[in-house]
Amino acid sequence: MQVVETDDETTARLVTDPRLPVVSFTGSDTVGWRIVDAAPRKKVVVELGGNAAAVIAPDHTSSERLRHAAERIALFSNYAGGQACTSPQRVLVPRPQLAEFTALLVAATEAQVVGDPFDEATDVGPLVDEAAAARVAEWVDEARAAGATVHTGGVAQGRFYRPTVLGDVPPGSRVLDDEVFGPVVSVLPYDTVDEALARVDETRFGLSAGIFTSDLQLAFHALDVLRVGQVVIGDAPTYRSDESPFGGTKDSGQGREGLRSAIEDYTEERTLVLSDVAL
Repeated sequence: MQVVETDDETTARLVTDPRLPVVSFTGSDTVGWRIVDAAPRKKVVVELGGNAAAVIAPDHTSSERLRHAAERIALFSNYAGGQACTSPQRVLVPRPQLAEFTALLVAATEAQVVGDPFDEATDVGPLVDEAAAARVAEWVDEARAAGATVHTGGVAQGRFYRPTVLGDVPPGSRVLDDEVFGPVVSVLPYDTVDEALARVDETRFGLSAGIFTSDLQLAFHALDVLRVGQVVIGDAPTYRSDESPFGGTKDSGQGREGLRSAIEDYTEERTLVLSDVAL
């Protein structure tokens, strides 16, 4: 393997050069689809981000299970500063349990320690730069101005953004529709499971979803109806294993990453027909 640091012009030439039959890209959907369009005859695999949701199913609403779900979502919505494409960005909760779950999630989120990522006590580190933190702040402030409630967080400090829990977020807000890529999670009520699953699919992304349930029938139903690359049952959507195919649908990209998927992408199947050959 060879690593080459290059500029945009040279990269564009590499993408279209016929001597390179496969292109694999992880990054923004704007750049990713430009690469796909520039190399229509090549094998192009693009992983372009997500807007992952978690659903708290009706069978998972005991206080103990709600607390467990809140702790898992607080952990994975904030680890790496929320800069993971499978970070839970939206949580759908049965309406009767909305207040209880929100309080548990706020407590679990406020327990996350923000600080130096080299300090072992730190749970939440900085964003990639101050511009990223400012963008997250802008999106949260937009939602707040439109009527959203900031239950905790909502403060930028240089490259850091305080872990944030939002409620009452109006439809059309960027924190719901786009990829925040920061430590922000919105809590949303639902009345029926089918409504919750439909809301999971409301964004243009389709990378990962998590369903907190022990109902096997619901698990298979979710897998059947959701337009996402993976469904995680019993946990947050933040799962990645190189042994399994990883990738999404819609604007989350095309193709799959992972060991077997990479072997298939970077090789070609060929057929050998033997006739009149002594074996």
